Amino acid sequence: MAFYSLEANDIFGNTVSMSTFKDQIVLIVNTATKCGYAPQFKGLQTLYERYKDEGLVILGFPSNQFMNQEPLNEKEIQETCSLNYGVSFPLFEKINVKGKNIHPVFKWLTDQKKGTLGKSIKWNFTKFLLDRKGHVVERFGPKDTPESFEDVIQALL
Repeated sequence: MAFYSLEANDIFGNTVSMSTFKDQIVLIVNTATKCGYAPQFKGLQTLYERYKDEGLVILGFPSNQFMNQEPLNEKEIQETCSLNYGVSFPLFEKINVKGKNIHPVFKWLTDQKKGTLGKSIKWNFTKFLLDRKGHVVERFGPKDTPESFEDVIQALL
C-alpha cells in the first residue's frame, strides 16, 4: 500500500485522497489542542507559510488518545487552531493514531518508520516527514520542535 492510495476526512467531513499531495513534501502531525506541546502549532504554521509555495504541506490529525488532551469536536478544534495559533494548513477529523482502531494513514506511517520506543505513537505531536514521492524519510518525536528540523525540510525542497 502506498501513501497516495490512502484517504482521510478533513476537519469539515470531506474525504481527501492523499494523492492530492502528490509531488509535495508532506509533514503529518498528530495534534491535540490541550497538550503541553500545542504551542508547536505556531511553529508548524510558520514552516507552512515559509515553504508552502516551494511544495511543503502540513497535515494535522487531531487525536484524543493521550490523557484526553483533545476533548473538542471538529468545529471547536478548527476554531481553536485558527484563532489561537493562526493555523491555515489542512486539519483532519479526530482519529485514532494507535491501537486496534488506528486510522489507515497512521497505520501506514508507523509501519514505515519506527520511533525510538517502537512503531506505536507514544504521545501527541509525533511528526512524519514524507518526500515528494510519498516515502517517509524521517520521524520526529513530540519534543522535536518544528524549528529543530527546518533544515531537513529545506534539504527535501
